[in-house]
Amino acid sequence: MDFWQTVMVMYRRWYVALPAFLLSIVAAAGVYSSVHKLYVSTSVLVLTQPTTGAVQPADQTKPRDQTNPLLSFDSGLSTSASIIIQALGTPQTAAELGVPPGGDTWFQVTNGSSNPELLITGPFLFIEGDSSTAAGATDIVAKVAERAKVELAKRQKELNAPSSTYITAVEVVPPTTPEAKGGSRIRAAAAAGALGLLASLAATFGFESFMTARLRRRRGAASGGGQETEILQPVGQA
Repeated sequence: MDFWQTVMVMYRRWYVALPAFLLSIVAAAGVYSSVHKLYVSTSVLVLTQPTTGAVQPADQTKPRDQTNPLLSFDSGLSTSASIIIQALGTPQTAAELGVPPGGDTWFQVTNGSSNPELLITGPFLFIEGDSSTAAGATDIVAKVAERAKVELAKRQKELNAPSSTYITAVEVVPPTTPEAKGGSRIRAAAAAGALGLLASLAATFGFESFMTARLRRRRGAASGGGQETEILQPVGQA
């Protein structure tokens, strides 16, 4: 069936196609309103060494050289960032932060890449918080950033690292103003609208097939009745 035949069927059965199409619009609007709006906030932390470096001298009376932490990045910071990312990504940490699975609020921490094999490419922690409310998105990002600093200090303490050599997490980008992501709602509504349109087409052509078959049966019955009359008429006259 080509395009114009489809148009003619839709035109001929408009009383079926139009209500079905209106129902699909109503369904799409219902899906759009039922999908929660999602707010997103982000923050970025970077791990840095202390100005006196990563080594504590045995003789504390001797002066120590001072360095610029932003000029002292090495693989150790990247490895530490990877450890913190893994620690923050556990279900236990999420539960302790008040973020149960399947809730309206969630977060993820990466180094800028979603590939787990690239976790040690840099000393950065990219935090993204998603929530059904703007306040919830900002709050979870702030909580995760604070938890990252706690985890970093905790693990260095467990390793008995000198406190003067502790790595610190510096906030490069504070929690951003939450922005609404409407893509999920639009996609859901578009999918519902497309399915509704297909359903309206199916209903229209289904009704067309039903009426065509019914008309053929009526014509067949009428044709069969006429033949029977022609055969019986001479018998009656005899």
